[in-house]
Amino acid sequence: MPGGVLSVPYDYESGPTYDAPSHTSPEEQLALLLGRSINSFELPDETLEGIDCALAYDSSLHSAHHSAGLHRETYRHTWLLADGSALTLWELVHNTGRDGVTQHEVYVTADEVHLATGRLPLAPEAAPGFDLEVSLAPEGRENVVGPGVRVQFPPVPPRRRTFGPADPDSSVDHARRLLRRAENPEVETRPGPGTARLLREACAHQITQAFGRRISPGFALYEHAFLLGDGCEISLWEVEHTATPDGRHMCEVYPTQEAARAAIERRAATRVRR
Repeated sequence: MPGGVLSVPYDYESGPTYDAPSHTSPEEQLALLLGRSINSFELPDETLEGIDCALAYDSSLHSAHHSAGLHRETYRHTWLLADGSALTLWELVHNTGRDGVTQHEVYVTADEVHLATGRLPLAPEAAPGFDLEVSLAPEGRENVVGPGVRVQFPPVPPRRRTFGPADPDSSVDHARRLLRRAENPEVETRPGPGTARLLREACAHQITQAFGRRISPGFALYEHAFLLGDGCEISLWEVEHTATPDGRHMCEVYPTQEAARAAIERRAATRVRR
């Protein structure tokens, strides 16, 4: 490969096939995408309306570029909505930032992700290198790229969260403080002793504010993701608000995003009735 550059554009002409694994719902796929993206707060709420009732989800690798230890991949994420329309978001993944840490960005249109890609300090894709033009077939993803040449592409693996450097002492302490400040009025909704035991094995953590889906004014929702020593991940969801009788600041912690959002709705409704 002259110049050490690999640039692979993909074109999914026939559209997505909506064959995502059944163990992850379309809504959970959105939560994962927003949780790992550093700019998810920029997405307008109206763009994401309807995904709560999405019927299916599909993702595909759209393009990739690798050069001199730097890499950039673009993924297309598509949700089939209940009204038969489709919503597409574009994910840009690269390691061109400070310290070479992989970063994820999300955009609404192909033009936006193209502009973001152009700002990355990568060699121009027109530079000498190896270019492979393919058209992904929806069934089996087997494609003819030249006379007598077929390429079988495996399914695109799910994107994993990117954690910073391992620091077990800091992560275990963070988990302990998070659980200690949980003031859920319904005690049974708090993470239990089993969760506390798991978090003693945390070796890294990441805190992300949840955006995208409308949250009542006066409330904030945070995901606290922990990487365990065996490579598994666990998340807790923290609700911060002042919807208390005396207006003081209060934190609640829940094991799932759904439970946290349900708590926000209950607290907001109570505040309105006062």
